[in-house]
Order: sequence, then C-alpha cells, then structure tokens
Amino acid sequence: MLPPQNEPAVRVGARPLAGRDDLLHKISELQNEIGQLHNAVVSHAVVDQAIGVVIAVGGLRPDQGFEILRHVSQTTNIKLRQVAEQIVDCTYGESLPDDIRQALDVALSTARSA
Repeated sequence: MLPPQNEPAVRVGARPLAGRDDLLHKISELQNEIGQLHNAVVSHAVVDQAIGVVIAVGGLRPDQGFEILRHVSQTTNIKLRQVAEQIVDCTYGESLPDDIRQALDVALSTARSA
C-alpha cells in the first residue's frame, strides 16, 4: 500500500528528508559507510593475524607484536595493513618482499635484545 501524497517528510536522524532524492542520497551514504566498516574489520583481522605470526616466529611478548609491525611499516613506508598481509601470506608459502624481510629482521633482533 502506498502512503498518501500529503504524507509529512520522513525523518532520518535529526533532520527531515524532503523526498526520494534525499532518501537515495542517504542510502548511498549508508552503503558507503558499511563498506568502510567492512574494510576496517577485515584490516583489523589481518593485522591481528600478523601480530600472532610475529609473536610466534620472534618468540616475543604480545605487546611487542604490534610495535614490530608498526616499525616495519614506518621503516619501509608501506601501509601497516599491507605489511600485515605480506606477513600472513608468507605463512602460506609466499615469499616476503626483501624490504619487509630486512626491516622485520632488524626489528625482531632489536626486540629480542631489549
């Protein structure tokens, strides 16, 4: 059943939406936000997995894992998520790029000696 033509404007949040175009715009914004949240969840999971790999391989404490990833990311100028993906992929037989491997080796030996 369709709403009557003289129905008041729909309210989303605190501001009224005048009509169909505003609703479509809001739907588009929400879909974009959902996509961003999905990417953030996936990214967080990959980083957590890489922290686990670094801790296991390096024989480190859990609090050191993230610091190692951050250091490798900053040293190589590669985004943290990409470093994490490369480290997780190496557990499946992929080779670690030389710049990441070198930075990781340095960070691990520094952390072990501390």
